[in-house]
Amino acid sequence: MADLTPDQVKHHVRIYVMVFVALAFLTIVTVAISYLDLGPIASVALALFVASIKGSLVACYFMHLIDEKITIYWTLLITVAMFMVLLFVPLSTLLDHTQY
Repeated sequence: MADLTPDQVKHHVRIYVMVFVALAFLTIVTVAISYLDLGPIASVALALFVASIKGSLVACYFMHLIDEKITIYWTLLITVAMFMVLLFVPLSTLLDHTQY
């Protein structure tokens, strides 16, 4: 990695602190959701949405994936393709109408 100037280090530290504050806030939001009486489906959906945002923040900033645009898009494309294969292969067995 190239040598960073003190200003660049301060900038990176500031970003990490902001992400940490966002994660702490979203954790509080997740706990608050558990106390709301929204019903099980809405509560789980909202909690999963918040968890997805938190996971994205961790992956992008702490795992440094925000700079890996092309790799991420190819990985996402392959994942979606494999998901579709795994979804439709079992469904294709339902179309087999052979009777004994």
